[in-house]
Amino acid sequence: MQIKTAKFVVSNQEVHKCPTNQLPEYAFIGRSNVGKSSLINMLTNQKSLAKTSGRPGKTQLINHFIINENWFLVDLPGYGYARVSKSAKKTFQKFITAYFRERKQLVSAFVLVDIRHKPQPVDLAFMQWLGEHGIPFSIVFTKADKLRPKSIEDHIDTYKNILLESWEEFPNHFITSSTNYAGKEALLNYIETINTDLENSTNKLPFQ
Repeated sequence: MQIKTAKFVVSNQEVHKCPTNQLPEYAFIGRSNVGKSSLINMLTNQKSLAKTSGRPGKTQLINHFIINENWFLVDLPGYGYARVSKSAKKTFQKFITAYFRERKQLVSAFVLVDIRHKPQPVDLAFMQWLGEHGIPFSIVFTKADKLRPKSIEDHIDTYKNILLESWEEFPNHFITSSTNYAGKEALLNYIETINTDLENSTNKLPFQ
């Protein structure tokens, strides 16, 4: 897939205020400082579509970007918020949960995890929550340029060993780097394949 246009549409904290267009949506989410904004900018060929910041936890709203005028990339607040109050965390958690439960246009989520670190309980718990609620997702390993290939394999194997203790199969996953563009083509082609399948389906989009 080639991204020709990527435009900001709206930010809000209420699901019913999200775009009413019946276009497929792909939600990106992860802990603070996982490199989500940098990944989104890399995927969309823009330097500042998603705001990057030296202060983790900058994203505090549901942000919709329309891509190629035919699907939405949704930038969600992290679930490991940095430097915010407990009340703010509860607010974020409430509308994030509402988004995943209520947003019929959502086709798939992308859960970002920093490949440099061992599996974190908060990441594993969130994936478990998605699975329990029947929400399709892929794991996006970020910052792969920081590790050697063998270390990358070892870290992914660790995730596999843990998740396969309770999952029948290891979730779909991508290895990415916003620095050297690793994984960009694979991830975008994955989205394109799903969109094509939806367009060609006799039932059209699952939420229509």
